[in-house]
Amino acid sequence: MWRNPSESFAAVEMKYFARHKGEVNSCTFSPDCQILLTCSDDCRLYIWNVRSGKLVCKVKGHTGHQKSVETVCFSPDSRQLLSAGWDQTAILWDVQLGCASKTFSGHREVIQSCSFSRNGQYTATGSWDYSVKVWDLRNECKSKTLEGHTGNISCLCFSVSGMLASGSWDKTVRVWNPRNGALIFLLDGHSGWLKSLSFSGDGILLASAGYDDTVKVWDCENGKCVQSLEGILEPAYTCAFSPNGTLLISGPIDQSNLLRTPP
Repeated sequence: MWRNPSESFAAVEMKYFARHKGEVNSCTFSPDCQILLTCSDDCRLYIWNVRSGKLVCKVKGHTGHQKSVETVCFSPDSRQLLSAGWDQTAILWDVQLGCASKTFSGHREVIQSCSFSRNGQYTATGSWDYSVKVWDLRNECKSKTLEGHTGNISCLCFSVSGMLASGSWDKTVRVWNPRNGALIFLLDGHSGWLKSLSFSGDGILLASAGYDDTVKVWDCENGKCVQSLEGILEPAYTCAFSPNGTLLISGPIDQSNLLRTPP
């Protein structure tokens, strides 16, 4: 883990978080940057103190997942986290207590992606059963099932305004209203599977990256593609806007990074 990305490589302090007994599938920082969450094929979730590098909590066994954990995310206030994976369930955890507070069931296949809304009211899960489920945490955890994709759901992302974007192996991105389940836009333009989505900080732009060696930028006011970044020579595994929305970075599998200025 890089302690400070603005430092030169020579000055960077490295910390190693080595406890898992299987491949690490996902990791994420809490919004307050105080803790780090990792999940693995070993069915475990580890919560780490970022400053000290020490293990704060681990969860597994009868209180947790019974199969590989694929995806994790934090609530905006860093007090809760959501995990999901091969056992077709998503589990909501209390970070301070390290215990499960709710288990969400209903998907028929592996859950590959999950996300919290910016206001903390909704969580969403995307599955290989081609569906997205939205869970309302303020209304008895009632769920809505969003259907329309014809391939595995590989990535999810909420905007600051509350829109939910889902990317799929069917090569499309769908933008939804999670409150009523209505489809807002169908974004069709990629020629390969979708791997990553990122909204700009103001929610106006959406970036999508995938296996067609491109990153596309979409206008969320009209659903049009405003730019297709094709300088990537390999599939892009991830893309992300900077907090102020002035830069977009993508990470292809050729181990390089491309930094762009979006339109």
